Amino acid sequence: MRIGLDMMGGDFAPQEAVNGVQLFLASAPKDVQLVLIGDEQAVKPLLADAQIDPSTYTIVHASQVIGMHEHPTKALKEKQQSSIAIGFHLLQNGKIDAFISAGNTGAMMVGTFYSIKAIEGVQRPTISTPVPRQDGTYGLLLDVGINADCKPENLVQFAVLGSLYAQYILGHNNPSVGLLNIGEEEGKGNLLAQATYPLLKEHPQINFIGNVEGRDIFSTKADVIVCEGFTGNVILKMAESFHDIAVKRNINDSYLEQFDFESYGGTPVLGVSQPVIIGHGISKGIAFKNMILLAQQMIASKLLEKIKESFNGKA
Repeated sequence: MRIGLDMMGGDFAPQEAVNGVQLFLASAPKDVQLVLIGDEQAVKPLLADAQIDPSTYTIVHASQVIGMHEHPTKALKEKQQSSIAIGFHLLQNGKIDAFISAGNTGAMMVGTFYSIKAIEGVQRPTISTPVPRQDGTYGLLLDVGINADCKPENLVQFAVLGSLYAQYILGHNNPSVGLLNIGEEEGKGNLLAQATYPLLKEHPQINFIGNVEGRDIFSTKADVIVCEGFTGNVILKMAESFHDIAVKRNINDSYLEQFDFESYGGTPVLGVSQPVIIGHGISKGIAFKNMILLAQQMIASKLLEKIKESFNGKA
């Protein structure tokens, strides 16, 4: 199992990426080989300082870095030797089994769509976020940002993708799916919600329980909640603020601590043919560790094979 990690992506690279590697390898199984992509002169001394066993990783030199504010398409085209461009090249050619970066999000999305491609049958890949629930488990919310405007068919596919992720990664058997709306009754909501409801209700692969409201997001009412990316991103950013507020007010609460994005690291792009995980630009060591763990879990669970089977003319 070869997991590629962009060592130059993020506000605190490469030091925090190295910290994440160290944390991961402290408890990682021996079948994981890390492929560290970045400026060898910058990365190698940090790995040595951390006393990381050289047999656990390979360094692939990248002489360029795509900045956080560069134009994604232009930067990928002009910086072929950047850590992100090289990472996608390795993934596309089977040299790594997953690729992780906390770098330029736009460049990661462009690289994903143009080099990895969507799984056949998937109209629009999506990104999700785990949602801490009051019983200690996690639900899933999607889309949370890359599909601001959607058609009903897109939300149905998000429900299928989310259900598979919830089953094989979050461990929910026959996960329940709710449609985010402004009321529980069928027929509520805007035109998108009204048109999506019957499609979810009739879909044989979805355990649809009906509409859910904002107050249900952090409960166990639905394991998977679907919405278009505009609403999902607003909810995501609001939820992340819970942890920030708790820290600023010196509130120590185990539940609110779960809203710290470091606890899950990053989000996979669901619906593409290879595992791609995108992290926050401000990721630190714990987040990098958890992104590597997620990549490992996605590969081991054969999640993408399950998605391909599900969309083989059925979704």
